[in-house]
Amino acid sequence: MSAEAADREAATSSRPCTPPQTSWFEFLLEESLLEQHLQKPSPDPPPVQLIVQFLEQASKPSVNEQNQVQPPPDNKRNRILKLLALKVAAHLKWDLDVLEKSLSVPVLNMLLNELLCISKVPPGTKHVDVDLSNLPPTTAMAILLYNRWAIRTIVQSSFPVKQVKPGPPQINVMNQMQQEKELTENILKVLKEQAADSILVLEGALKLNKDLYVHTIRTLDLLAMEPGMVNGETESSTAGLKISAEEIQCQVCYDLGAIYFQQGSTNAAVHENAKGKFFRTKELIAKNGSSSLHFTIDEDRLAGYCQACGVLTSSSDDASQQATPYNQIHSCMKSGNYQDLVKIFLEDNLTLSLPIQFRQSVLRELFQKAQQGNDALDEICFKVCVCNTVCDVLQGRTIDIQFCQLFLKPSKEKIDFLLEVCSRSINLENASETLNRKMAAFLKNLCLGLEDLQLVFMISSHELFVKLLKDDEWKLLIDQMRKRSPRINLCTKPVTSFYDIPASASVNIGQLEHQLILSVDPWRIRQILIELHGMTSERQFWTISNKWEVPNVYGNVILGIKDNLTRDLVYILMAKGLHCCAIKDFVHAKQLFAACLELVTEFSPKLRQVMLNEMLLLDIYTHEAGAGASGERPPSDLISRVRGYLEMRVPDIPLRQVIAEECVAFLLNWRENEYLTMQVPLPLVQTNPYVKLGQLLAATCKELPGPKESRRTAKDLWEVVVQICSVSNQHKRGNDGRVSLIKHRESTLGIMYSSWEYCFFSLQEPLVLTTILSLFVKLHNVREDIVNDIAAEHISIWPSSIPNLQSVDFEAVAVTVKELVSYALTINANNHFWLIIQADIYFATNQYSAALHYYLQAGAVCSDFFNKMVPPDVYTDQVIKRMIKCCSLLNCHTQVAILCQFLREVDYKTAFKALQEQNSHDAMDSYYEYIWDVTILEYLTHLHHKRGETDKRQIAIKAIGQTELNASNPEEVLQLAAQRRKKKFLQAMAKLYF
Repeated sequence: MSAEAADREAATSSRPCTPPQTSWFEFLLEESLLEQHLQKPSPDPPPVQLIVQFLEQASKPSVNEQNQVQPPPDNKRNRILKLLALKVAAHLKWDLDVLEKSLSVPVLNMLLNELLCISKVPPGTKHVDVDLSNLPPTTAMAILLYNRWAIRTIVQSSFPVKQVKPGPPQINVMNQMQQEKELTENILKVLKEQAADSILVLEGALKLNKDLYVHTIRTLDLLAMEPGMVNGETESSTAGLKISAEEIQCQVCYDLGAIYFQQGSTNAAVHENAKGKFFRTKELIAKNGSSSLHFTIDEDRLAGYCQACGVLTSSSDDASQQATPYNQIHSCMKSGNYQDLVKIFLEDNLTLSLPIQFRQSVLRELFQKAQQGNDALDEICFKVCVCNTVCDVLQGRTIDIQFCQLFLKPSKEKIDFLLEVCSRSINLENASETLNRKMAAFLKNLCLGLEDLQLVFMISSHELFVKLLKDDEWKLLIDQMRKRSPRINLCTKPVTSFYDIPASASVNIGQLEHQLILSVDPWRIRQILIELHGMTSERQFWTISNKWEVPNVYGNVILGIKDNLTRDLVYILMAKGLHCCAIKDFVHAKQLFAACLELVTEFSPKLRQVMLNEMLLLDIYTHEAGAGASGERPPSDLISRVRGYLEMRVPDIPLRQVIAEECVAFLLNWRENEYLTMQVPLPLVQTNPYVKLGQLLAATCKELPGPKESRRTAKDLWEVVVQICSVSNQHKRGNDGRVSLIKHRESTLGIMYSSWEYCFFSLQEPLVLTTILSLFVKLHNVREDIVNDIAAEHISIWPSSIPNLQSVDFEAVAVTVKELVSYALTINANNHFWLIIQADIYFATNQYSAALHYYLQAGAVCSDFFNKMVPPDVYTDQVIKRMIKCCSLLNCHTQVAILCQFLREVDYKTAFKALQEQNSHDAMDSYYEYIWDVTILEYLTHLHHKRGETDKRQIAIKAIGQTELNASNPEEVLQLAAQRRKKKFLQAMAKLYF
């Protein structure tokens, strides 16, 4: 008797039904008992668990007499176990949906390979080289099953998987999970390499056009019992479970569509193939139903695929697809045909088929394109927004803020389009009373919100408005309009044109006032005021606009002018000039101020000096925004006028604090330190707090850097600023109304809102800014509860303590430091010391990502984006340690280990601890090429070996094996290798955080 016959006889020999002291697993080795178990309503264990157990037992390695591990033996017991696993799968009708949900990739791979083996597919044969039409039906079906599973697994692996939260760590379980993960990755790698062959096999299957058969428990029994039957019944057309040709085509089309759709992310043309397969699947489902004995297709998922393919492909030949609004809108957005897009939205206002979320997303995309510089889209954005707004009105939703913003400046064209949309969005004959009321309320509120009478009558005379509004509502609207403005004179019935209304005195006055508000021509302003005063003497025309603001210190003098026309003219000229100055329209400001100066020179020396002071401030602003911005020094006469203003002692002249502040800042910015420290009159220093502050700042800057004994002025400046920041000081005023040096602050934000802060934020000279910034940083660091100090240049010149620490408002100091450094960076964004201060602030407030951004930016600006070495006074050990802590708290542990090399003495303890972390959010092993410390690389090699991470260990070994890291190299070579890796690492970090 042959060995195979002996095996068959052993496999079919009788066994007792319930042998004593045996597990359920051994018990089910009896095949007949397996079938009985599977027929139970709720078998325990379930079928899929049986497959796992059978294959695990069959794949257990053996150990020989020399205790050497051998592959699983090909003996009778293992063959029976594999056959039992196949029988359980046959009981499940080879449903891949069920098998994939319950079996891991390695187990299912083993199962399908056994199916190929028992179906007589020669091992090592490429399936793409086999002609399916010449194979037995069960063999062809086995090949189809394997290749369908292959591409389904590839598609499934591309989906994101939610990580399961691990339980308590168990070494055995973790090792087993790691091994299974690596095995799965290896199988996926092979499947992806063979994906093209699998696709060709399945495409070939679509051409078979014949029924196939899949193995059942009976055919598997026949194969195991009689080898001769392999060429008989098991290969005939009647053996196994019949799968019709249309069922095969349906499932294969769906699987091919899924793999084509996945590949289409990099090749748009492949989406066309996916689309064809999915629509063929839909046709077959419509013909045969969505489920059969062999498969079930998720129709919701299929519908999603079809819709996505219809949108992603240009389907001009597919009328049914092109007819959907979604595809039409996508096509319009893609081609830039925005007029048709508006038409689609208009038509949909009647049907209301598009969801409001979709409408809003289209509008957001249009706004984004418009903001990128496409000015032609502004009109389209308005039209789509109007369509959405009318849709919101009809459905009872609140009006979006975007509509209100776009309607801030209404025009005749905008009103025309709005009325067109309203008319086409409602059918008055068939619309319900509720819809009519909503539309009427919308148009009525629109009328009440408009100030232009012409636009009001455009709406009120429109046919839709007349039909919607009842007589009593019309009268109520007129009353409301009259109450809103006494100058509006509406007739009780709508008129065809605004220009049909006869002009009246009130209308003429209103038109002149409107022109007065808009005009910036001083002679036109004078002419309008003369006309207005000729029409009425009861009005105070300087009050018609709440935008006309004049400082109180000037207003009291101007409003004391007895002549009404002169008072209005002076007030309006000054108010408009100040407004133009604020918006940096210096040309019109100068014209307005010059006209005002000429006017007041005739009757008021006091106002003449006020205008001269304002023109001085205007000249300062003009120079700073023009020639001064390019570094050109101001003309000598401007400097002389600034000095003259500070030394001016004309009694009873109203003065604005901002002028003194800007004059001192102007002298500091243009390095007039000699004047401020040596030439400024002593009485001026004693009476003008701004001059005193400027003198102290100039003297301190002049002495930098200097010996300790020459820093008396720094101490004086420190004491002045401490007084400013003290919360207990009282508000004091001199006889001239100016604030003294010590000022009470009513806000907890402290000096941020005081005039002192304004003075600091007018500084532009880098050395002056650095000085005042380092002072406030030092004051911030003096605080007792400060954990993280902020570094600054020249910080050592300031005292290190404050006698009365409790009196300082440190919250205001902290806010001032933040605002000052932000302002300084607007002056020079490439000052690395200021960037380090900004980074330290973010570090102290636990904003670690922002801190890293500025630490890296500081290094980049002083090293030509790290192409040169970062100066050691920029990347000090303190800065590197803070960067290390930022990366650690951001869970970027590999970055921590690399940065530990940057320290003067490598921090191995921190580096090793960081590398032990497995939950790292950075690129991990892809950073190994930036490590130059051999000790750290050796530790990495040991760590990955201990964890069984072969691939990562090889990367570490490759990094350590580079010749330039050889310890025998000269010191210059080692330093060059380290510098090159520093450069690449910092550039990679910069790209990550910038």
